[in-house]
Amino acid sequence: MATTTQTNAQAESSLGFFGQVNKMFDRAAAHTDHDRGVLHQIRACDNIIRFEFPIQRDDGSIQVVRGYRGEHSHHMQPTKGGIRYATSVNVDEVMALSALMSYKCAIVDVPFGGAKGGVCIDARNYSIAELKRITRRYTFELARKDFIGPGTDVPAPDYGTGEREMAWIMDTYTQLGDEDLNALACVTGKPVGQGGVRGRTEATGRGVYYGIREACAYDKDMERFGLEPGLEGKNIVIQGLGNVGYHAARILEAEGGANIVGIAEIEGAIYDPDGLSVEDVVAHRQDTDSILDFPGAENIKTSAKALELPCDILIPAALEGVITADNAPNIQATIIAEAANGPVTSQADDILQEKQVMIIPDVYLNAGGVTVSYFEWLRNLSHVRHGRMSRRFEERNAERILRAVDELTAEDFNEDLLESLIEQVSFGAGERDLVNSGLEDTMTQAYREIREIREEKDVDMRTAAFVSAIDKIANSYEQMGIFP
Repeated sequence: MATTTQTNAQAESSLGFFGQVNKMFDRAAAHTDHDRGVLHQIRACDNIIRFEFPIQRDDGSIQVVRGYRGEHSHHMQPTKGGIRYATSVNVDEVMALSALMSYKCAIVDVPFGGAKGGVCIDARNYSIAELKRITRRYTFELARKDFIGPGTDVPAPDYGTGEREMAWIMDTYTQLGDEDLNALACVTGKPVGQGGVRGRTEATGRGVYYGIREACAYDKDMERFGLEPGLEGKNIVIQGLGNVGYHAARILEAEGGANIVGIAEIEGAIYDPDGLSVEDVVAHRQDTDSILDFPGAENIKTSAKALELPCDILIPAALEGVITADNAPNIQATIIAEAANGPVTSQADDILQEKQVMIIPDVYLNAGGVTVSYFEWLRNLSHVRHGRMSRRFEERNAERILRAVDELTAEDFNEDLLESLIEQVSFGAGERDLVNSGLEDTMTQAYREIREIREEKDVDMRTAAFVSAIDKIANSYEQMGIFP
C-alpha cells in the first residue's frame, strides 16, 4: 500500500509543472467573465521547438546537446524570457516557465509576450571554452528558426547563465544577420559595456524587496496575520543564495531593517535566531566553499529542512517545486514570498491557504528582472543611456532653486550650510537611480492592483495576480481584433 508521501508525489508529478500552472490559471479564470475560447487561447503555448546539435569537447570528443525554446503568447511582441542551463530542462518546464512569463509581464505592464528556453547541461561540468561553443551554437539554432531578434524573441539570463552568456548570444546574433541598428536589443542582461543597463544584475532581488515591503505596508493585512506593519525587525529565512536570493537578502537587511535568521544552500543550511550578516555568510562561503560552520550559527544538514524553520517571512529563491504537499503542513512562516519560479506546488498551495499563510506569488514577486530587462531593451532601441540627457540639467536646476531661495530670504544662509544643501539636493538621477525608481514604481503599482482584485473578489493573492494577468491579456487580444 502506497504511503501518503508517495501518493502526494505521484499526484503532483502526474500533473506536471505546466499542469500546475494551468491549474492555478483555471482557478483564477473562474473569477472572470471572459469567453472560454479566449481563455483557452491565453492558456495555450503558441510555439515550442526542441533541437539537438553537436559540440566538440576540449578533449576532442563530440557530444550531442539538446536545446529548447518556447514562446507562450504573442499577444505582445517581442516575446521575452530567460535561458537556463540545467539537466532538468524539458518541454514541460519550458512551457510552464514561458506561461509564467506571459502572466508576469502582463501583471507589471511590461509589453512582452512570455517565452523561455534552456539547454540540457550542467554548466559546472564544462569549461568556459565549451560553454562558449554551446551558447553560440544554441544562438545559431534559435536564429535559424526565427526564435531570436529585437522584435521577435528576446532572451535573458536564468539559472546557470549570466551576462557572460548573454554577451556571447549578442555577439553571435550580430554576426549572423545583416547590419541591424537595433541588434543589441536581441538579448538583455548583457554587461554594461556591451549594451547592458546599470541595476540589471540585482533587479530581481531588488524587485523582491520592493514587493515584500509593499505587502508589509498595509496595517489591515498585517493585523490579519498577527504581524506589525513594515519590514523592520521581521525574521526572514531565505532558500538560495544565488543572484536573486543574495541581493534580496542583502537589500532586505540593509534597506529594510529585516533580520535574516536562516539561509539555505545546496550544501545545507544555517540558522541563528539572533540574525546572520548576509555579507559575512557570503565571505565565509567564499573562503570555505560552504555556508556550514558559520560562526555562531546552527548547522542544518538537510537544506530543505530550512523551509520549516520558524520565521515571519520565508523566501524560496532557488528552483521550482520545493514546497510540496509533504512539507507544507510543517511550514511555520506567516508569509511566503516566492522569489523563485513555481516554488510552491498547487497541492501545497491549497494546504498553505487553509493554514492562513499569506503567499506573495512568484508571478508578481520576481518580475523585477523582466521589468529592468524592458528598460535595457528600451535603452538599446533608443541608443541613449537612461539619464544622459537630463542629469546635469537636474543638478543645475536644483542648485539654481536653492540660490534663488537664498536671495529671497530675509537672512542669507550660512555659506557652508548653503553649499551643504546644494550638495545634498542638487542631485541629478543617473541610470541606476532611474532604473531603481522605475522598478519601485512598477512593483508598487502592480501590488496595489492585485490587492484591489483580492479585496473585490475575496480571493488569495495568487488567484488575484492571475486574474490581473488574464484580464490584461484578454484586453490585448480584444484590441488586436483577433476574435471578430
